[in-house]
Order: sequence, then C-alpha cells, then structure tokens
Amino acid sequence: MKPRGKTSRGQIRIIGGERRGHRLNFVDQRGDLRPSSDRMRETLFNWLQADVPGARVLDLFAGSGALGAEALSRGAAHAVLVERKRERCADLSRQLAPLFGERVRVQCADALKWLPRSSERFDLVFIDPPYDLGLAEPACAALEELGLLADDALIYVESRRQADAPAVPASWDLVRDKDGGDVRARLYRKH
Repeated sequence: MKPRGKTSRGQIRIIGGERRGHRLNFVDQRGDLRPSSDRMRETLFNWLQADVPGARVLDLFAGSGALGAEALSRGAAHAVLVERKRERCADLSRQLAPLFGERVRVQCADALKWLPRSSERFDLVFIDPPYDLGLAEPACAALEELGLLADDALIYVESRRQADAPAVPASWDLVRDKDGGDVRARLYRKH
C-alpha cells in the first residue's frame, strides 16, 4: 500500500496509428490508476480496427487517457475524454491537445453527472471505471436511456474478472470478450 500523499509517475505508450510509440505521462496521486495494458489495448484495437477511423469516441472515466488517445491515433474523427480529477484533466489536456488538436476535448466532470448534459451521439464508447465503485452498470444504462449512442455503436466495458460482469441494456449484443489477469474485457454492439 502506498503512503498517503505519495505521488507516483506513470507512463503509457500509444501502440498504433499516427502517434505510435509516443509516450504519455500521468501522475497518480493515490495509486488508483490502472491503465489498460499494452496487450489488452492491442487486442481491443484489433477488434475495432475497421470501426475506429472516422468514429466519434467517448472515453468515460478516462484516467490516463490511454483508450481515447489510442483511438485518436488510429483515426477517430474526435474524442471526448471525461475525467473527474482536476490534475488528471490538466495532464490530459496538456499532452493530448498538441498531438490531436481540435479532435480531442477533455471534460473535467463526474462521468455520471456529465452524461445527461451531453447532446452528442457516439459511435464508440469506452467504459473503464475504477472497478470497486460500481460505476459501469449505471454508465451503461445512462448511455442507452439518454440516447447518446449512434446506431450500431460499439461499447467497450472493462471490469474485474473475479466479479460478475456489469449488466448492460438488452439492446446491446456481446460481440467479443476476453479475460486476462484481473481484467474482463467485453465489447458490445447496440442493435
């Protein structure tokens, strides 16, 4: 367990696309960030390779920004990254704006409170909240209820492998899934 107040620095690498190999740094004040591993991101973006170019992307619970940055690097039209912690928002804006310009927008907000304020419809959504807070299920429900998903939208939901997978709306079909380490990765398509 890390001592309270201890700051750790981390780094992720964009693994594909126009910014392949670029490293993003992040500060983890409480040791609660767990960016998706290179291997899991590689698998996910292999699943998504035909769907990312031109996509409107939403990265809820953005954290390190790994998923949103990867989508932008691989040709997403634009991405909205929603992160609650101010220092992480500042990091994301500082690092991603020079790489992706107006294609990226960082929203510093609680994801579940931000969703009702959005009027945009998304083609691809990443839901990867802190595992133990129970946020994935309400986020999935809100996306559906608020009409924020485009027709045939893809939704990636990551959760703890040892726990039950979060319930998703009945209109979502499971198209891919993978377990690895502590992670359960599921990709759904809205029908």
